[in-house]
Amino acid sequence: MKTASTNQNRSRRSRSREYLTQPEVKRFLEAAKTQGRNPARDYAMMLLTYQHGLRCSELTGLRLSDVDLTERTININRLKSSISGRHPLFTGEARAIRDWLTVREAMEPDTDALFVSEQRRPLSRATVDLLVKTIAEAAGLGKLNVHCHMLRHSAGYSMINRGIDIRTVQTHLGHARIDNTVRYTALDHAKLKNLF
Repeated sequence: MKTASTNQNRSRRSRSREYLTQPEVKRFLEAAKTQGRNPARDYAMMLLTYQHGLRCSELTGLRLSDVDLTERTININRLKSSISGRHPLFTGEARAIRDWLTVREAMEPDTDALFVSEQRRPLSRATVDLLVKTIAEAAGLGKLNVHCHMLRHSAGYSMINRGIDIRTVQTHLGHARIDNTVRYTALDHAKLKNLF
């Protein structure tokens, strides 16, 4: 009898890697702008997930009160014993959130969740997983078996490979222990060409 753990391990083995490269992230985010019935919401969600290294449950747990567009900040409530904190809004995020809030206001949801479904309820993990897969397929990334947590890993690898200090990456991702951050220090093979 197959267990959920067995299926999860098999799924992990079938992935070629646990992160997207910068060009792949760009394709993914571009696809999020045009796919599905609510591209304003989906693009804002995927942009925040990637740029803040959010876990799926951290994304779905965002509240309207977590966002301050005047101060251009967002409160990230980390889970799994990670360290929460206030982050600045990065490139494109304020506009993406404003675009989504315009759509959200017209929906008149009876919840303070930042992101809601067409039924005007907070999004479930299953819905986010499906959205990520749909966007990945549209971006031509279906073979990579993209999932929400892969965007978090992509943020970590991207920051390290752009030369961001490992302690800054640790703080940004909310890791309580630096050994959780060290995994992202694997270099791109292209960087090895100029070592000698």
